[in-house]
Formats: sequence, C-alpha cells, structure tokens
Amino acid sequence: MQSGYTYVGLDVHKKTITWCAKKIDGTRVGHGTIAANRAGLSQWLEQLPRPWIGVMEATLFTGWIYDYLKPHAEELKVAHPLMMRAIAASKKKNDKIDAQKLADALRADLVPECYMAPEQVREMRRMLRFRNLLVRQSTRMKNKCGGLLMELGVEYNKKRLHQKQYFSELVGGFDPEIVPTSVISLLGMSRNHVELFRVGQKHLIKQLNNDPRLKERVARLQTIPGVGEITALTWALEIADPARFPSIARAVSYCGLTSAQIESAGKMQRAPLSKQRNKHLQTMLIEAAKLAPRHSEQLRALHERELKRGNRNRATLTVARKMVAHLLAVDKSGKDFEDKTVKEA
Repeated sequence: MQSGYTYVGLDVHKKTITWCAKKIDGTRVGHGTIAANRAGLSQWLEQLPRPWIGVMEATLFTGWIYDYLKPHAEELKVAHPLMMRAIAASKKKNDKIDAQKLADALRADLVPECYMAPEQVREMRRMLRFRNLLVRQSTRMKNKCGGLLMELGVEYNKKRLHQKQYFSELVGGFDPEIVPTSVISLLGMSRNHVELFRVGQKHLIKQLNNDPRLKERVARLQTIPGVGEITALTWALEIADPARFPSIARAVSYCGLTSAQIESAGKMQRAPLSKQRNKHLQTMLIEAAKLAPRHSEQLRALHERELKRGNRNRATLTVARKMVAHLLAVDKSGKDFEDKTVKEA
C-alpha cells in the first residue's frame, strides 16, 4: 500500500451507502452516509480526496456501483462477505463500524477479494439466469396442469400432456359433469403461460448466441461428451475467466461439488456439500452428470465403478467432478475435446 492514497471503505445497502476514508497511517479524513444512486455518488466523488482506492462487500447492489465508481478510482476491490465477517468479527456492529473495518482491511492489504466479471459477461449471465427462472416457472405450471387433472380423477397421457394438439383434444373432450368450467379455464391459463415461457427461453438463448466470441466458446465446450448448449453456456458465463482457477480442485470447489472439510487436532472429517458455491453451476452440472454417462464410455465406466460402492448420489458427483476437469481443460486450452482413452484404444 502507498502512503499518498486515500483508502475508502463502502458499506453498501439498497438505499444508502455508508463510507469511511482513511490515510495509510489510519487517520480518518472523512466519513458519512450518501444516497445509493448515481446523483449521490457524483456529489460524493467531488469531495473525495484523490487519488483513492476503494473496497465494498459483494451484495445484490454491488454491480452497478462498481461499474459507476471504477473509472474514478485508482483501484476498486470487491470483498467476500463471509471471509470479511471472519476477519472483522466484533461484538458491536453497525454501518459506520463496517465501513471503518473495510477501510482498515484495505490499508493493511487484508481484503479477501472477490472476482468481478466484466460488465458484458455479467449482463449475459443475468439473461441466462432469467432463462433458468423461466424454465422453473414453466415446470411449475406443467405440474399444476397434471395436479388439476389428478384432483378430478381424469385419465391422461403424462408424456403427451404438454403437446399442443393432444392438450387441445383432451380439454375439448372433457365431460362438463366431471370437469368444471373453472378447471378448464385454469388449464387454459396454465397452458398459455407454458407457451409464453417457452418462447421467452428461446428468445433469450438466441440473444446470447448473437455474441460471436461466446458462441465460439460454447461450441468448443460442446465437443465434450455429455455437455449440451445450456451446460456450456452456464459454464462459460458463470466461470467467465477460466485462468482464475489454478487447479481442477479449485474449480470443483467453486462449483459446489466438494464437501466442507473440518480438521482439528490431527483428526479430519468430511461434512455435507459446502453451501459456499456457485449454486447455478452446481445445479446445472449435477443435472448434466445424470445424463452424461449415456454419451461417454469413460463417464459410464466411472459411474458404474462408483455405483458398485452402493451410492448413486456419489456416482453422480464423481461424474460431475470429471466433467469439471474436462470443461476447465478445454476452456483453458482453447482446443476441442479429445478423448485420450478412445485414441489409445
């Protein structure tokens, strides 16, 4: 850290930002609370001593504040909330103290920094996560359709229920004495929502594919057996820069595929899967790992070996970890996947 800089801690909230500015020796040169909007930040920047280095914790509101302040700072960092809590734990806690602790951690170069993806990547990531939301809502509506029919004891073909023609024929042939008009209306509403969600999903994926660099990267990742378009898109946008993972173990941990480790007095035990993970990647990789053995001899053999030990969940996690290794290798190398086991055979 350099003596000529002002070190600023920002405690970010939905409507306000509490800040504290200190010199390298710990002398406080300013503090206060400002409105969490662009006008408030502009006025605050005018009175802030330059040059300055800032830090804020990662929150839902951090992204736009980071993008707005970044051009005006010599350096701007985003701190990991859980790690900061462990470093700066205290009996008394409020916004003013939090801002001071952030500034002190920055002065001492003790900030547990988070990776901040480029703005364009975060924009596309937001679109993909919204697409996943539409998928979940569509599934809920489909389940609701089946539930309404089961409540009334109506027989139907589960596999064909959500096909447009079959659904129309089914609803059109209902006996009014068995199926009330209110249920027919609810079924129609559910069907319309499912169709709306389907169109929305396709539109968002089409928009993401308009980016040539992302499209090329996704196509390369899809050369891995068992990796489809959505899995590849999720990996590319959630990981952003694969170079930030120095090892496969780090990537596997980030994806939430390892258990928490507890070690004390020479004794070590494994806890359930850690909650400190990227939940979007974890969900997508586990779902992909359930289907991947159908497309790869290597993954099928790996799955069968773990399955013999009597735990299907363990087998799925092992396949998912192997997929992370393949994804990271292909992404870092910039080359298509090559199955060495097939080549050697």
